[in-house]
Amino acid sequence: MNLAFVPQLYPPNGKRAIYEVKPFGSAFHRNLYSQRMSPCLATVATQTSQASEFVIENKKHDLLRAIQDTKRGLVTTADQRSSIEEALVSVEGYNIGLPIDLVKLDGTWRLQYTSASDVLILLEAAARLPFFQVGQIFQKFECRDETNGGVIRNVVRWSIPTLLEEQEGATLLVSAKFDMVSVRNIYLRFEEIAVQNIYISEELQALIAPAILPRSFLSLQILQFIRTFKAQIPVRDPGRQSVGGLYYLSYLDDNMLLGRAVGGGGVFVFTRAQPLE
Repeated sequence: MNLAFVPQLYPPNGKRAIYEVKPFGSAFHRNLYSQRMSPCLATVATQTSQASEFVIENKKHDLLRAIQDTKRGLVTTADQRSSIEEALVSVEGYNIGLPIDLVKLDGTWRLQYTSASDVLILLEAAARLPFFQVGQIFQKFECRDETNGGVIRNVVRWSIPTLLEEQEGATLLVSAKFDMVSVRNIYLRFEEIAVQNIYISEELQALIAPAILPRSFLSLQILQFIRTFKAQIPVRDPGRQSVGGLYYLSYLDDNMLLGRAVGGGGVFVFTRAQPLE
């Protein structure tokens, strides 16, 4: 039998060979363990993050569902206000204590709900007065390139039926500068109130400059004046501190902003909106 392929257990000198088998070093074990565990840990971290995002999105959905029949806060019962507050606190707990990201805050936010009396007065007036309408209400932050503050503009679209276009016949603009006073609190310093972007109704345009007649230079000048009209009222006196207030930004992500006016001024729920012209 040819045994040439069998490895020699005995060297040519006839003595038994001794082969020492060294155990693997601890470094080898650590590397092997790390290679096996790293993908597992990454998978667990991803799954945990996804689960957390799923939970917060559900909480936000619950909040939006709680406020959807309140007409932006105008019509609420005691039970509804209690449920809304509970849903608010539930969402606020997810990034509490984290510094506000000014880049993320920058942009236009549409009001979905508030309990602030100065806003509810406008909504109540529109509900009671047939000659007054309130359209969309926005908060616009301009702070992308800032590190400790910026500008905030409260934008209210309103109208007078038959005289102005429906819902968005004119714009009330309240401008303020804000400073970061803590990781979550901003201090507002109101600068100016303005009425601008007036769009008269087709009926009023026809009255000023009838389409069936050649429009005169004067009538065209009147229309142009109305379109470009802007009334500005400063709300600060030179040499004196401007009117201001403390505003707590309780929650912020890519598509929702929650705020509280410090001192019982009310709560606000905003969602991300398209940039205003």
